[in-house]
Amino acid sequence: PPTLLLSAPSATPLPLSQPPSSPSHPSLPPSSPPLPTLPPTPTPPRKLECWEWSGAGGSSAGASNSDLASLCEYLMCIDYVLPPILQCQSGHLVCSNCGTKLTCSSTCRGPLGSIRNLAMEKVVNFVLFPGKYFSSGCEITLPHTEKADHEQLCEFRPYSCLCPGGSCKWQGSLDAVTPHLMHQHKSMMTLQGEDIVFMATDINLTGASDRVMMPSSFSFHFMLLLEKQGKYDGHQQFFAKVQLIVTRKQAENFSHRLEFNGHRRRLTWEATP
Repeated sequence: PPTLLLSAPSATPLPLSQPPSSPSHPSLPPSSPPLPTLPPTPTPPRKLECWEWSGAGGSSAGASNSDLASLCEYLMCIDYVLPPILQCQSGHLVCSNCGTKLTCSSTCRGPLGSIRNLAMEKVVNFVLFPGKYFSSGCEITLPHTEKADHEQLCEFRPYSCLCPGGSCKWQGSLDAVTPHLMHQHKSMMTLQGEDIVFMATDINLTGASDRVMMPSSFSFHFMLLLEKQGKYDGHQQFFAKVQLIVTRKQAENFSHRLEFNGHRRRLTWEATP
């Protein structure tokens, strides 16, 4: 039988430096030009917070809140230097209250002017300060803008004697107020119960007079003051005051009612301490 031989023409390899081309399909230019190389985006500097400042000598340890607060201690008035912060020509800090009374720095005896330390005033805005009565047990720390208001109502502040007249100059903690009244003012009337009747006698006597009683109710002590002053427009004047010897937060759980009874008259007053 006849034999059919198929043969393929030999293919010659093209050189690598010359791309293959065909007259029917010419080479096309690239679709888009190459992108230019952009410079690297600079990294913004990291914001340095006040508690990340390095200590003296270039140490990498951060400064704590207590470290920053200690920088503001002022021994002249045993308190902290708070804005507006003054300084002498050598840079020693002076609190604003002492700055109005002193003529020289308490540290270097250099002259004092009206130089403000603005940098230190900015640092103070980041610091939490303990209250004035931290040594008595107050554990609250707060910004300097709230410090004065807290100290006026702090339950660890010293309390004065509650007896009227101002003759007793005693001061002590809140827990010591009741023992002081019971031991140093034994003439004060003390009663127990939820309803206390306070009989005021001899109210027609001339001159001012005070009547004080310390009732006890629900295991707490109260202070009741009935004060008689001079006549006004021909009538006697009486003032009554009720004080609860507890903290402000404890007093929110109480209410009181005062009732005055006279000849065919009755006056009732209800309030919270």
